[in-house]
This record gives sequence, C-alpha cells and structure tokens, in this order.
Amino acid sequence: MKSNFYTLSSCAGRIVLIKNLVKKGPDMFVFRSHEKVSFEELKKSLENYKGKDNLMFKQETCILHVCCEKIEDAEKLLNISREAGWKNSGIMSTRGRIVCELRSTEYLAFPIFSGGKILVDDDFLKVVVSEANEKLEKSWEKIKMFEKSL
Repeated sequence: MKSNFYTLSSCAGRIVLIKNLVKKGPDMFVFRSHEKVSFEELKKSLENYKGKDNLMFKQETCILHVCCEKIEDAEKLLNISREAGWKNSGIMSTRGRIVCELRSTEYLAFPIFSGGKILVDDDFLKVVVSEANEKLEKSWEKIKMFEKSL
C-alpha cells in the first residue's frame, strides 16, 4: 500500500508570532517553534519586537500533504487519518494528481500586538502558552496514532 503514496509536505505543528500581512514575505515570522515554548521566551520575543506591523499568535496543528496513486488509495488514507483524529482532512485533485490534505483540529489564533503594544497581560499569556503546548502535545499524539494505524 505504501508504494502508492508519497509525501509532498508536512509539519508536526508549531507555535508562531507572525506579522499580519496581506502578502507573505521572508521576515514575516517574529517567533517560530516546532516544540513546546515557555512563557519567558514568548514574552521576550514580544518585548523585543520593534516593528510596526500587527502580530498574530498562532498555534497550528499537524498537517500532511500526500500524493496518492488512485482515488481509492486517497479514500483509504483519508479514512485512516480520520480514525486517528485528523478530522480536518480531505481529498483534492490538482494538475492530474490526487492529493490528500490531512489536518488535525488543534488550532489557536488571535491578535497579540497592535499599535506598538502587547494586547494581552502576562496572566493571559501564561494561559495561552499552556493551552498551546497542550494542543501541540495532543497533535503529536495523533501523529503517533496515525503512524500506528498505517
């Protein structure tokens, strides 16, 4: 079965401070981690930010793009991923390729910096860091469940 698939892109999940821009650019990330973060490192990144752009805090879930040989392969992969908890998954076809986008549900996003100031207090930021770290761990558990199911 595995010879019928190949990976196009993947991410195990991340926590970022990102500029709220219309167009993506090379310096759009102010902070990025694919691991759990501490309150101190996130707070330091916010305090050290001297830009004028508004910032978003995002905790993004795992995502996997897989090219499948046949639509039946894609359906099978989609069913396995959903059983492992990757509920935001679907099949898409582009340029003759059959592609599955597999995504879990753990996600958190909100504006955190605007008008030259941090929009949240330390107590809120501590709760957010804890919640984001928990969501990353849950996402990683779903990756293990998916791998085991394959």
